[in-house]
Amino acid sequence: MSPKLPSSQLFPCLILVTLLSIYLISSFISLSTPPPPLTSQLLSSSNCNFFIGNWVFDPNHNPLYDHTCPFHRNSWNCIRNQRQNLSLINSWKWVPRGCDLPRIDPFRFLGLMRNKNVGFVGDSLNENFLVSFLCILRVADEGARKWKKKGAWRGAYFPKFNVTVAYHRAVLLSKYQWQPKQSEAGTQDGSEGIHRVDVDVPADEWAKIAGFYDVLLFNTGHWWNHDKFPREKPVVFYKAGQPIVPPLGMLDGLNVVLGNMITYIEKEFPKNTLKFWRLQSPRHFYGGDWNQNGSCLFNKPLEENELDLWFDPRNNGVNKEAREMNFVIEKALQGTDIELVDFTHLSEFRADAHPAIWLGRKDAVAIWGQDCMHWCLPGVPDTWVDILSQLILDGFGSTGLAI
Repeated sequence: MSPKLPSSQLFPCLILVTLLSIYLISSFISLSTPPPPLTSQLLSSSNCNFFIGNWVFDPNHNPLYDHTCPFHRNSWNCIRNQRQNLSLINSWKWVPRGCDLPRIDPFRFLGLMRNKNVGFVGDSLNENFLVSFLCILRVADEGARKWKKKGAWRGAYFPKFNVTVAYHRAVLLSKYQWQPKQSEAGTQDGSEGIHRVDVDVPADEWAKIAGFYDVLLFNTGHWWNHDKFPREKPVVFYKAGQPIVPPLGMLDGLNVVLGNMITYIEKEFPKNTLKFWRLQSPRHFYGGDWNQNGSCLFNKPLEENELDLWFDPRNNGVNKEAREMNFVIEKALQGTDIELVDFTHLSEFRADAHPAIWLGRKDAVAIWGQDCMHWCLPGVPDTWVDILSQLILDGFGSTGLAI
C-alpha cells in the first residue's frame, strides 16, 4: 500500500495539479481552434476601396478567355493581332491595399443576376469595357448571342440566365448632330458648319432605356477636346432649342451637360436601378500625342513615383486629360445617388497594356497612329470587370433587393 501524504502536503499538490490542468486545457483550445478565415481579417468588400493598391506580378494569373470570343473588336483583340509580350502583360494582378478583390466567377455572377440586365452608356472606352465583360461572361454560357435592341450599339444575351449586357454609344451623353453651313455667307470665320449639342436632351441611343436595365454604368470625357471638334467644325451648345449666349467653351459645356444628364438620370430612372459612373481611363502617349507619333511600346507597368509626371495637369503633359476630366465629373456627381467607379489610378500604371501598333491592319498606324488609349483584350479591363461585378453584387445586397 502506498503511503498517504499528510494533509498539509496534499493541499498544495491539488492546487498545482488544478493549475496545470487549466493550463493544458487552455493551450489545447488555442491550438485546436482554427484561426479566423483570411477574409474576416480583411475589410469586407462593401468597406473596401478596390481602387487603391498595386500591381503584383503573378505568372499564374491567366485570362479567362482568348481570341476566339465572338464579341471581340478587331483592333483590341491583341492575341489574334499577335501583340508582343501579351502573356507578360496579363501576368500582372491588381491587389487592393488592405482588402481582398475576388476574381469574378462568371457562373456565380450570372446565376445571381438571373433575369437582370446590365447597361453601359458612353464612349468607346465603355465599349472596350463591355467587350471584356461579354467575353468573360460567355465562359458561363457559350450560347450567348449578339444583341442590338433598344438603341444599343452592341451587346449580348445570355439565354441560360436570361441576362442581357449591352452598350449604348453616346459619346457626349447629350444629343449632338453635325449641321453643315447652308450657304457661303459668313464663312469668313473658316468654319464648315457646327456640331450642335443640346445640353438638355439625352442622346437618342439611351433616352428610352429607363426601366429595362437593373444596372447602368455611364461615362463621358474622351470627346471633350478640340481634336474631336476642331476650329473649323466647332461645338455650339443649345438649350431649350436655342444657342446658349454667350457661347460656352468645352469644359463649361461639359459642366452644363453633366448637370442636365445627371438630373435626367435621377428623375427618369427607377430608384432601385444601380447607377455607376466610371471615371476616366488614362492614355499613355509618350513622345507626343496620338497625331504626333506618340508611342506606348512599354514592357512593364509604370512605377508609382512616375504617375504624377505623366498625368498631373500641372505638368501640362499630353496625358493630363484624365485627371482634368475627373475633377469636373466628381464635382458634378456630388450629392447624387450615382456611385463613382474610379479606375483611373489603377489604370495609370499600365502604360504597357495598350494595343499600340498591333491593331489588326497593316495601315492602321499610318492612318490613326498608335492606339495608346484603348486597352488590349484580354487585359486591364478584365480587372475592371472583377471590381464592377463585386460592386454590383454588393449594391444589390445593400439595397435589400433580391438577386
